[in-house]
Amino acid sequence: MTQLAKARSGSATPEIKNIAQREGVPVDWLIKQVARGRIVIPANPGHKKSTPCGIGEGLLVKVNANIGTSSDRAILDEELAKLRVSVQAGADTVMDLSTGGDIDATRRAILKASPVPVGTVPIYQSVIETVEQKRGLIDLTVDKIFEVVEKNAQDGVDFITVHCGLTRAALETLKKQGRITHIVSRGGAFLTTWMLHHDRENPLYEYYERLLTIAKKYDVTLSLGDGLRPGCLADATDRAQIHELMTLGELTRLAWEEDVQVMIEGPGHVPLDQIEANVLLQKKLCHHAPFYVLGPLVTDIAAGYDHVACAIGGALAGASGADFLCYVTPAEHLCLPRVEDVREGVVVTKIAAHAADIARGNRKALERDRDMSLARKQLDWKRQMELAIDPEKAKSYREKNLPAEDDVCTMCGKYCAIKQVREYFKT
Repeated sequence: MTQLAKARSGSATPEIKNIAQREGVPVDWLIKQVARGRIVIPANPGHKKSTPCGIGEGLLVKVNANIGTSSDRAILDEELAKLRVSVQAGADTVMDLSTGGDIDATRRAILKASPVPVGTVPIYQSVIETVEQKRGLIDLTVDKIFEVVEKNAQDGVDFITVHCGLTRAALETLKKQGRITHIVSRGGAFLTTWMLHHDRENPLYEYYERLLTIAKKYDVTLSLGDGLRPGCLADATDRAQIHELMTLGELTRLAWEEDVQVMIEGPGHVPLDQIEANVLLQKKLCHHAPFYVLGPLVTDIAAGYDHVACAIGGALAGASGADFLCYVTPAEHLCLPRVEDVREGVVVTKIAAHAADIARGNRKALERDRDMSLARKQLDWKRQMELAIDPEKAKSYREKNLPAEDDVCTMCGKYCAIKQVREYFKT
């Protein structure tokens, strides 16, 4: 049985008990939220070492880190290092987006080493292996797509991105309206090329029942992908994007009927003033299934600093109701991220998620900030380091710049404001 089926039967699974304890929520409440589809627990029984993670309404906003090889750089040890630094920096999940080297070996090594849930995008491997074996993407077969999906599930992958809402009707809408950046989703572009060449429907949509059978068998959470997500601000919240979102709402209901867990992926590049509307639309059209957003990036000109643009959008999206933030690194739009880029991306996205948790009134988030305030008042530097989102960086600044009076900082030194008024307030 899947986590959804067990929750519907009223069962408190070990995963539910673990999450309830760590999040500080009642077990009975969590069971009901999972049963309603408002929270997902990506937990393939085949991924033995994974710590369960709950994603959805009423829980802390979660953060995902993307890692994986490319056709130009495929070094397994480097990807495992990215995994380690992602987890150390606080990522709640990772996705292996490998497109180069031995994709099977990379995925299995990441699954074996990962203490957090792992996601993949099986259409990548389906296309890459087809191109390598038969010379062309157009030679991709329906059976090949589902063969790779099942192989990922058998290996223990906890959630998969599948671009099921990219239909022929959605492509026609896109063609009629026009866009600056057309399609920026790699999986979406693969499927579009295949669909146009063969004049056929998207296999992931046409054979959705086949996908549900695999997902149910292995309890793989479906992350219904946004193949038509906007790739620039000018394309945000257009008819093509909303057409796909409406289809994902229909597919969510079908998945729930089969006890398959679902979350919905969202944009992308979105102006600040449209983020709240995008979250509202997703929640309304997709029956409050958890919302997984890439950013959103709030400007197109932050090359080298796209992780900052992502954090700004992510904070607002999370405060508006998004449940799961996919990080962006400083290397976004420029090159494959290195280990240091991954760490930076996770940290800034964790800050965004925490800011959103505060806005949502999450008790654990509010208590952590209050504890930090008390530690600062008491000039308790050890406690401040413990509470910081990035203790390592905080400690490095502190250790490099120790003042003459070591209970203050070098900015104020002996003129520390807190020390000056402490006697007056007597606290």
